[in-house]
Amino acid sequence: MRITKVYTKFGDGGKTYLANGEVVSKGDPRVESYGDVDELNSFLGLARSEINLKEIDGVLKRLQNDLFKLGADLATPENDKFQVKRVSEEDVRYLESLIDKFNSELEPLKEFILPYGNKGATLLHVCRTVCRRAERSVVRAVESGEKINPYIQIYLNRLSDLLFVLARWCNFKSGFKEEFAEFK
Repeated sequence: MRITKVYTKFGDGGKTYLANGEVVSKGDPRVESYGDVDELNSFLGLARSEINLKEIDGVLKRLQNDLFKLGADLATPENDKFQVKRVSEEDVRYLESLIDKFNSELEPLKEFILPYGNKGATLLHVCRTVCRRAERSVVRAVESGEKINPYIQIYLNRLSDLLFVLARWCNFKSGFKEEFAEFK
């Protein structure tokens, strides 16, 4: 795909196109969902620019690319003539393998931790919360009747878990001691 013009003025009236050419409101639940995924991808890029750990740079880059696939999946109604790569069970299993790998190096959690630490870890916590919002947007879209690939919701749920584990792992690797939430 080659983008030759950044502005079209079409969206000035609050409308946009889905990948198949269908015109919808920019407030459409599907558009809200892929907008939240785009925001998550940008925050992941910010986290990547801050984290200087070779062990996870490739992981974060793949997650960013996977989020482009997920966004295209959201922007293309299922059973549409316009075909895109869809999020799959294999993508979910990949996330689960990463969770298991990185979590195996961490102490088990006994309490809630504060979303805090070195800058990279804290940015991953921000990514986790944006991911949860994207997941809620997808749930609302499905509940409104949108036909959305069910693996998208599962993927986002696992991704937020992975981002939590990676935030903890970044703190662990940098020697930053986690702080526990105090309920007073």
